[in-house]
Parts: sequence; C-alpha cells; structure tokens
Amino acid sequence: MPEHDLSLLMDCARQAGRVALSFTGATAVRWDKPKGAGPVTEADLAVNAMLQERLLQARPDYGWLSEESEDNTARLGQSHVFIVDPIDGTRSFIEGADTWSHSLAVARDGEIVAAVVYLPMLDRLYAASLGGGAKLNDVPIKASVTTDLVHATVLATKPVMAGVHWAGGEPGFKSAHRPSLAYRLGLVGQGRYDGMVTLRKSWEWDIAAGALIVTEAGGICTDKTGAALRFNNSDPRLNGVLAGGPSVHAALLGSLAQT
Repeated sequence: MPEHDLSLLMDCARQAGRVALSFTGATAVRWDKPKGAGPVTEADLAVNAMLQERLLQARPDYGWLSEESEDNTARLGQSHVFIVDPIDGTRSFIEGADTWSHSLAVARDGEIVAAVVYLPMLDRLYAASLGGGAKLNDVPIKASVTTDLVHATVLATKPVMAGVHWAGGEPGFKSAHRPSLAYRLGLVGQGRYDGMVTLRKSWEWDIAAGALIVTEAGGICTDKTGAALRFNNSDPRLNGVLAGGPSVHAALLGSLAQT
C-alpha cells in the first residue's frame, strides 16, 4: 500500500524538520565519524531516534536501514524496509545553509514504493508513490524534456566534470551543484535541472527516496552503467547514479567513458 506508507513518511518528515530545527546549526554538538565518513551532529541522532521510533511503531514488521543506525542483517529477510537519511547534507546543516534535507523511503522487495525528501528550511516537500506520480508541496512535477546535453544543466561535482570520465574528453553540459544528493534528485524530478550525475559509490539512504521521485516524475534513474537500481542490498552502496529526463539520461550514459 504505497499511498498508505507515503502519508506516514510525509507526517514523519515534517516532524523530523521540527526536531532538526530545534537545534541550531553550528552550535549543535558535532564530531567526526571514524574512517573519514564525515561529520555527525546531535541533531542527526535526535532525528534518527525519533524516526526509528515512530516509523517502526507504525510498521513493526518493516526492516530498518539508516545512515545513523548500526546496520544488521535482519532487514535482508524482510520484504518491506525503511531506508532513511535523517539529515542529508550535514555539513550544510552545520554551516547554517538551507539545502539540507530529510530523506525517507520504503522499499518493497528491493523496489522503492514510497518516498519523501523534505527541506525544512525551505518548506519544500517532495513526495512520490509507485504508480502515483511525484509532487512538490502537493503540486505534480515533471522531469525535464530537454533533448540534448548541449542545452542541459546537470547537477555534478567538480571531480565528475574531469575529462577523464567522459568519452569526448569533456562532458558538454553546464554544471551546477547542491550538497544533498536527495535534494539533487528532487530538483531533477521537478525539472529545475535536466540531470544529475555522481560516479562514486553512493549509499542507498542518499538515493532511495530521490530515485522514485525522479522516475514518478517521468525521468530515469539508474546506476552509472545504466543498470536498474535495487535497494536493501547486503552492501548498501550503489554503483554511482545517473538521473534525468529520458533524452538527457540517455545522452549522459552514452557520453561517459567506458572504464
């Protein structure tokens, strides 16, 4: 019941925003995770605790995968799994920027069926359910219909733009950047940007919600080789991500250097 789950995710995402905003960016207690995994704050953990309690109380038979929870193999045997990033863009949160987000999704047998990306500082809530379309603040959204890379603007980091990654030595599109991967995918679903590329291994919790938002908005979202994305894997990392309207996605895939 994707729509049933979507209502739950929307309610919990807004509650997550209230929890996160009760902390104050740079003054929130922070520390660095081991092995260079990036910063975490007391806000990340507070949001995670609230979401885990509320979501699993509502769906006790669902599994759990979150950036801020210790992973275990129990989720692999469950047909439905919550995939959550309590705060995607923690560095932005610490800096007091407004482009961090909460990313919440439900996977059913490896396929995302309900998804929300919420930016509390901007009050933007992207939502999608499988077969139900995608919306931003309850208004339907559609992915870009741009037909070629020459006229495209693609969300990509500076390392992605390096010529070594592209068959022609340069990608041939204009680039822009947002720190939250979930937000980037929301923007592609919204059609504000024509595509998004990340070539490095990507955690499922960064991608799960945004991927459904893109596809339900009429776009395509795959790994960097063009393979379909599957979720709730034993190793919860994806082989990069390509997203965009159908023509731009095809052009991005065709332009990448074969490695």
